[in-house]
Amino acid sequence: MERHYSTREVCEVLGIANRTIRRWIKEGRLRAVNINGRWRIPESEVKRLLGEPVEEITTPRVTRVIIYARVSGANQRKELESQIEALKKYVEQNNWELIEVVRDIASGLKEDRKGLMKLIEMAKKHEFDMLLIAYKDRLTRFGFKYLEELFKAYGVKIEVVFQEPAKDYYQELVEDLVEIVTSFASRIYGKRSHKYRKVMEAVEQAVKDP
Repeated sequence: MERHYSTREVCEVLGIANRTIRRWIKEGRLRAVNINGRWRIPESEVKRLLGEPVEEITTPRVTRVIIYARVSGANQRKELESQIEALKKYVEQNNWELIEVVRDIASGLKEDRKGLMKLIEMAKKHEFDMLLIAYKDRLTRFGFKYLEELFKAYGVKIEVVFQEPAKDYYQELVEDLVEIVTSFASRIYGKRSHKYRKVMEAVEQAVKDP
């Protein structure tokens, strides 16, 4: 399985400008794949530019991949499908075997998501080798490292394709923050108490402020 680098990472390794990388790609001097509008350069290409020996990359068998995509609400179905299409293209470019696409429409704070539970059960049965996600927070808002270690224990690697936040990242972050505050306030004061209402009013006002 060959690693792919972002244009920024290649720029740092080679010490050249981003516009130079993009010009080389356009001129066909540098082999790259376009994933959802972002260029990814194979490691073999980076080694070639550095003058290092390019070893033939072989795998004992085709990597079995499951795509996992998540959004917080039903109004984000377009973003959900966008994630899936980008990840499918990434699988195709790497010649992996796509086993299944698992979806969740739920908060990243929710631990008992149907899709997430399905992934864990399939990992226990060794039904796939790699879990492919667009961004870390698509799998979970908190505790990514714990899930990464869990899947690793079952022989599954988690591959995060994009490092930059999604377009609706901050809106989802606000929604998750409100959910956390609501949960704690209801436990401490009770939903019918005056203090609970004051806390929620303050949160709602903070969210509305620019």
